Amino acid sequence: MKHLQRKKLEFFRPVRQLFLQLKPDSTKTSALLLATGLSLNVLIPVYAAGTADKTISVNQKLQLISQGSKTVEITLVSYAVTKAAYQKIIPKFAAKWKREKGQDVVIQESYGGSGSKTRAVIDGLDADIVALALALDTKKIEKAGLIQPGWEKEAPNNSIVTHSVVALETREGNPKKIQNWSDLIKPGVKVITANPKTSGGARWNFLALWGAIVKNGGSEAQALNYVSQVFRNVPVLPKDSRESSDIFYKKGQGDVLLNYENEIILAAQQAKSSPSYVVPQVNISIDGPVAVVDKNVDKHRTRQVSEAFVKFLFTPEAQREFAKVGFRPVNSAVKKEVQNKFPKISKLYNVQSLGGWDTIQKKFFDDGAIFDKIQSGQR
Repeated sequence: MKHLQRKKLEFFRPVRQLFLQLKPDSTKTSALLLATGLSLNVLIPVYAAGTADKTISVNQKLQLISQGSKTVEITLVSYAVTKAAYQKIIPKFAAKWKREKGQDVVIQESYGGSGSKTRAVIDGLDADIVALALALDTKKIEKAGLIQPGWEKEAPNNSIVTHSVVALETREGNPKKIQNWSDLIKPGVKVITANPKTSGGARWNFLALWGAIVKNGGSEAQALNYVSQVFRNVPVLPKDSRESSDIFYKKGQGDVLLNYENEIILAAQQAKSSPSYVVPQVNISIDGPVAVVDKNVDKHRTRQVSEAFVKFLFTPEAQREFAKVGFRPVNSAVKKEVQNKFPKISKLYNVQSLGGWDTIQKKFFDDGAIFDKIQSGQR
């Protein structure tokens, strides 16, 4: 399915270029559709000014494309939980661009696990913009030669567009009385978290556990001992955060799930869970970056609109939509508006205070690094 989705996104770019050369003539349209093996009733989701959150047919899309310079298409690739926010943000941007530039914007969207989407972009998913779960994934795309170094300085707030923190999600009513990090090492408490070797979300969880000690006056030796004890209480290591949630909710395993705060809030809004959770007062800032994929926007000639979309994500209008689905906003004005929605954190630290992602990856998650040593000690 992911392979077909990528092929679909790749296919319609050259088709669009062909139609830019055609007049909006139904005979030519039909002929080219037949030549490419398409039928007029194929449906493709797009967002454009006036067509937000709707599915339109190929024939309708080709009518947009035939307007030439009046239509521009870009592709956004992001991790799954952001979809609810972007479905509100994209139409707002499209309307703004139409007012200011007189041009329709068609934004293709592709969502999934941050790691899998990173690999897909490196392998050829034609993203103009990536909004991933952690900067380490964006760095991988940079190292593949698709994003120019220094992308962090190309947008406001060092290109971090959302914040969240790690929450301790418990069974309804919190029967094990879990209130803080220290409760995770109590006998009989089963902790559910994914494998940080394969999951970006689990890396945040691991760093939150480590920081619970070193950012609260403890030593690294004490942190190693504490985190080792926590993982003794982890009965299974799912491959990603989605599988962790399924194990906790659908299979009923575990007493506490380490989860993004925004994930818990969104799940409650969608009536997927009845949340019972606490947010520890020593916590890590889960920073979600956004970046333009330089090689692709230059190839597609979409840099102007892509950069404008990235900048729009930092406006109060867009930040409010992120906040509505559980993200902590980065815009100062919106922070004040929603400050009572989120529990206050007394000690909030970030990955830079732990050495940055390159250092963190080598120290904790590379083969033979600290996590592997913790796991080998469990056997």
